[in-house]
Amino acid sequence: MRRATGARVQAEGVTLATREGPVYTGVGFVARPGTLTVFQADSGGGRSALLLTLTGRMRPSEGTVYVDGHELPRRARRVRRISSLGLMEDVNALDDRLRVREHLSEGLLLRMRPAARGLADEAMEAADLGELDRRTMVKDLSMLERRRLGVALALLAEPRLLAVDDVDGGLNGEHQAAMWRTLERLAGEGPTVIATCADADALDRVAGPDTQGPVPIRQDPAHGPDDPAEHEGGADTGPARARIDDLLDRGKDGDGSEQA
Repeated sequence: MRRATGARVQAEGVTLATREGPVYTGVGFVARPGTLTVFQADSGGGRSALLLTLTGRMRPSEGTVYVDGHELPRRARRVRRISSLGLMEDVNALDDRLRVREHLSEGLLLRMRPAARGLADEAMEAADLGELDRRTMVKDLSMLERRRLGVALALLAEPRLLAVDDVDGGLNGEHQAAMWRTLERLAGEGPTVIATCADADALDRVAGPDTQGPVPIRQDPAHGPDDPAEHEGGADTGPARARIDDLLDRGKDGDGSEQA
C-alpha cells in the first residue's frame, strides 16, 4: 500500500449551528502529518459532524479550515479526494448481509481508479485484520472486528487524512486500547489521523508523543474561537444533534465550480 505523507490540517474558530442550536463551536487546532488527534464528546456532542466538516463532507457555519493547503468549503471536492472515513452511523455503515470479501470488493470498485494488486490484503493487514477469514458474514463479526474493517475499507482509498468516529463505542477497555494502538501506528506510517471518542481512559494508557488530545468538543454558543497554537488538536457536550443526512455536503466546491 502506498504510504502517502499525511495532510496538515489547520482549523480556527470553526463552528456549526442549526436552527436547533450549536452542533460544535470554536474548534481550533493544527494536526501535523504523522500525528493522531483525538476529540472527545458524548453521543450527540458533534463528533461525527466535526469529522465530516474536516474531510470536506459538511459545511461549517463559520471559521476557517485548511487541509493540505486546500481551504474548506471552497475546495471541498479536493479534500474529499484525499480523505477517508472509518465507520460512521448514517453515513457508511456496514451491510450485515455481505461477507467481508464482498465489502472489500465494493470498496475497490468505489476507488474509481485502478488499484495496485494486493491493496485489499495490505489494507486488512494495516487494520490488524490480516488473519480474518474474508468469507465471514459481517453480522458475525465482533464489534472490534467491525471497527477494524471500517478502517481497512477507508484505507483502500490510500488517504492522506483518515477520520475515525466513535473509536470506543461498544468496546471494552482492552479493545479500546487495541484500536488506539492501531490508529497511532497508522498515523506514524502514513495518513494524518483524526478520531473521536466518548471515553478516553484507554487512550490515556497508550498515547504516544505524537498523540494530541483528547480535546473536548464544545457546544457553548458563547464560547469564542480557540487559539490553534493552544493545542495542535479543538472542541463539552450538549443536547444539539444535527441530522447528518441533512447536513452532508455532496455538491460542488464552495466557489460554485467543479474542481479537478
